[in-house]
Amino acid sequence: MHGEGNVAHTAMSGDGTTDDDPVQTAVWRLRSRACWADAAALLPADRAAPALQRAALLVERCLYTERGWAEAEDALRTAEALAHTDEERGAAACERGQLAYTATLHGVRDRADEARAALGRAAALLPPGSRGRALLDFRRGLVAENLTRSPQAARAAYRRAHAAAGAHSDALLLSFTWRHLAGLALRDGELADARHGFAESLRIREELGYLVGTAPALVSLADTEEEPEASRLREEARRLFRLLGGVPTWLARQLAPPAPGVATA
Repeated sequence: MHGEGNVAHTAMSGDGTTDDDPVQTAVWRLRSRACWADAAALLPADRAAPALQRAALLVERCLYTERGWAEAEDALRTAEALAHTDEERGAAACERGQLAYTATLHGVRDRADEARAALGRAAALLPPGSRGRALLDFRRGLVAENLTRSPQAARAAYRRAHAAAGAHSDALLLSFTWRHLAGLALRDGELADARHGFAESLRIREELGYLVGTAPALVSLADTEEEPEASRLREEARRLFRLLGGVPTWLARQLAPPAPGVATA
């Protein structure tokens, strides 16, 4: 799978567009501009809900930057200690699974078994129909696609997450499910479906102002377009990548300019 498929994203519930809380608005703006530590610093660490949100922000930073692992682990342990309800414990287990998945994906340490076990715990704890189940299904799809190498299982999980994200009006998560379903379609040679899915993902991210996720979306859509549109999309992605200081780190390989004298189609 192209783009984020090889280094697949995390997505926290909510997109910052419907919350009137000024703190949440500030957290969203910082998060969307790759300032996860600054966003986390705005949240108190002594209550379950904000502690979990802090942990999720710092786990997401690991995925995009390949650093901050110790801070994410500390924040996650705090969130786990403060969780008292099944839903809180399930959400914390979901983040634990995501951190283990991310460490495995980036080659920091093989924690694939831990990722699967934590997501399994989350599945046992989160009530059916909860918003957290949509995110859980998406993350189980990531594990199936990128660790287990089972595209059929991944597609089924992404479709469940896609339907639930739509039911909960979780626009940001929809941008991820569109994107990963499109990546599987592209792998299967279904170019029209892939282009549609990547275009929907990009549209949502641009509407939400999710800047840190826009460059990867541009690159993936470029992979389905003809010239000169493909080059235009990649150049816009390079501009955003530079603007954010080289984040996400793994996008650098895809945005490297062709060597002099190398023909491009």
